[in-house]
Amino acid sequence: MKRKIIEIDEALCNGCGECVTGCAEGALQIIDGKAKMVKEQFCDGFGDCIGTCPTGALTIVEREADEFDIESVREHVRNLGGDEAVKRMDDATAIHDAKEKQPPSSGCPGMQLRFSEPSKVVKSKAESREVSGQVIPSELNQWPTQLHLVPTDAPFFKNRELVVLSTCAPSASPDVNWRFVRGRAIAIACPKLDRTEGYVEKLAEILKSNGIPKVIIVRMEVPCCGGLTAIVRQAAQLSGRTNLIVEEATIGLNGDLVDTKEL
Repeated sequence: MKRKIIEIDEALCNGCGECVTGCAEGALQIIDGKAKMVKEQFCDGFGDCIGTCPTGALTIVEREADEFDIESVREHVRNLGGDEAVKRMDDATAIHDAKEKQPPSSGCPGMQLRFSEPSKVVKSKAESREVSGQVIPSELNQWPTQLHLVPTDAPFFKNRELVVLSTCAPSASPDVNWRFVRGRAIAIACPKLDRTEGYVEKLAEILKSNGIPKVIIVRMEVPCCGGLTAIVRQAAQLSGRTNLIVEEATIGLNGDLVDTKEL
C-alpha cells in the first residue's frame, strides 16, 4: 500500500540516537553508527522522530510500504521496554488518532489545523477607540530581520546575544517580543518555507566574526521546526567557536513557553 513513512538520509545522520528515543513505536535503531528502520510495519508515518533529529536527516515521504501493524508494534515495544514502553506507545497512538480526525494537510504534523474560539473579554480602552502609534512598544531595534537579508557584518550583531527566530513564533506567542527580542539581535528564518541554501554558511560567518556570546533558537513545537535547530547547530560547529553558548526555546501551539535547554 502507498502511505506516509519515515525516510533516513544516512549522509546526514550522525548516529546520535535522538530519533530512536523520539519514536514510541520502536521503529528505529542505530546500526553501524546510523539510524535504520527496523521494520516498515513499525513506522506509523507521523514523524515524532523528526523534531528530535539535530541534522535534518529524517523526512516523511509517501511511497509503497508495508501496512502499519499496531498489534505487532505493541508486542515489539513490550519486548524492548516492558509495560511502561507500551503505555508510552499507546499515549502516542491516541495523539496520532486525534490528529487523523483533523482536516487533511500537506503531511507535516505542524500543518494540522487548529482553531480555538477566542475568549469573550471586555475590550481595553486602547481597543475601544481609535489609537495612533503603538499600543505595546516594540523591543525591535534593528532592520532588516530576515536571515536572507541581514548583512553578516551588521553593527547590531556586535557583541550581542543572537536570537534565531522561527517565522511562526511571534504570532503564536505575544511574549516573544519582550522575552527574547529585547536587548538582542535577531535573524528570522523558516526551515520549511525558506530557500535555506547558504543559511548554515551565512549564520556561521555571523557567529564567527561578531563576538556573539550566545545564540538562542526560538522554535515552535512542531517537527518541521527542528530544521531550524539543525541549521543553528551546524552553523555553530562550522564557525569553529568553542565558547559559544547555544540554547533552544520551544513555543507550544497555545503560545506557552514549553521548554528551554542548552544544546
